[in-house]
Amino acid sequence: MAISDWPEDQRPRERLIVHGAAMLSDAELLAVFLRIGVAGKSAVDLARDMVAHFGSLNGLFQASVDQFSALHGLGPAKFAQLQAVMELAKRALAEQLQKGMTLSSPQMVKHYLQLLLAHKCYESFTVLFVDVGNRLIATEELFRGTLTHASVYPREVIKAALRHNAAALLLAHNHPSGIAVPSQSDHALTQTLKSALAMIDVKVLDHFIVAGNEVYSFAEHGAV
Repeated sequence: MAISDWPEDQRPRERLIVHGAAMLSDAELLAVFLRIGVAGKSAVDLARDMVAHFGSLNGLFQASVDQFSALHGLGPAKFAQLQAVMELAKRALAEQLQKGMTLSSPQMVKHYLQLLLAHKCYESFTVLFVDVGNRLIATEELFRGTLTHASVYPREVIKAALRHNAAALLLAHNHPSGIAVPSQSDHALTQTLKSALAMIDVKVLDHFIVAGNEVYSFAEHGAV
């Protein structure tokens, strides 16, 4: 049955308008994005197939255009639309962070980092540089590693902080394993960078680990 034949209060788009996007399931949100399904399947059915096929939303977001287009009903046009939506979300959050939201809205920072890092299949070490008013100056991926390790050089972080004239920064890296638990080396790296940056009067405000839908904050655990 097509979604247009459903009772109005059960249609994803109408439910989103009345109740807000947060009330919809992953499949329903994707159905709003898809707009239409394929022969014999509604947009919601196709969306469920997408999540099941790729294993998760993150799996869907990190799919290549060929992997995405291999599923019946999808193609390069939808792939481009989805990538555009994700990039717009990143830029919208970045704009808010540039207005000084870093400390007052830690959840916003987490959402931003999830959009940046959660879908990556390699380990990425990214730094958010902020000014004296805690406004975001720039976001930069400084190091890229294998699935399990990224070599991080303090001198490169210092050079980047000076280049951006940053007063403070937030460190972030992802765990492609999906486990948001810091290792001993993560703790050691945090303290090494904190000490090195203190020499140029730049503060480390936090260090985040992104793993799928989870984000671990060192500051929230008293580890910065």
